[in-house]
Amino acid sequence: MNTNTTPPGDYVAILADPPWSPSQTGALGAERHYSLMTNEKILAMGEAVQALAAENSFCFLWVTTATVPLGIEVLEAWGYRYTSYYFWAKPRFTLGNTFRNAGELLLLGVRGKGTKVAFRSQPNWGFHPLQEHSHKPEEVHQIVERLVGPGRYLELFARRPAPSASPWDVWGNEITSTVSLAPWGYRVPSDDASPEKN
Repeated sequence: MNTNTTPPGDYVAILADPPWSPSQTGALGAERHYSLMTNEKILAMGEAVQALAAENSFCFLWVTTATVPLGIEVLEAWGYRYTSYYFWAKPRFTLGNTFRNAGELLLLGVRGKGTKVAFRSQPNWGFHPLQEHSHKPEEVHQIVERLVGPGRYLELFARRPAPSASPWDVWGNEITSTVSLAPWGYRVPSDDASPEKN
């Protein structure tokens, strides 16, 4: 059921996989799989993210090889300071104009004074299988929970329900969203769906 409410700012973690546009057009680009967003539109989500996130919270942001600098800029625009990254090592290499890409980066940003991780033995890399295009490893949700500790979590640009029994809300074009970013100008199809259709 689509609850589509806008909760108070108490999410201890935001996990986001934006549909980046740099280097994602053309025959092999991500635009074959989903609609892309401009850099400006992603950066401008900062007001919504800052309203939804807890004062002391973490942001986990997936970036492509072409969007690492932009990703750090997005973290800052969303109210976070970059602190580290997690590297998803893939079982085969993919595209690349210099190095052949054999993984993806998940940037970590922190918000608030004195924000500390709950688990201090998490390695910053993992070897996870490839699935369909842009399907990120299910283990990442558990890594977020372990690192951040208990609380409420929000996944932005989600494409499927969170693979976890913990309290995750989701928002995106391809899923029945459980929160709405419409007040900030970011509508998704489930904003317009009636409860009877869900």
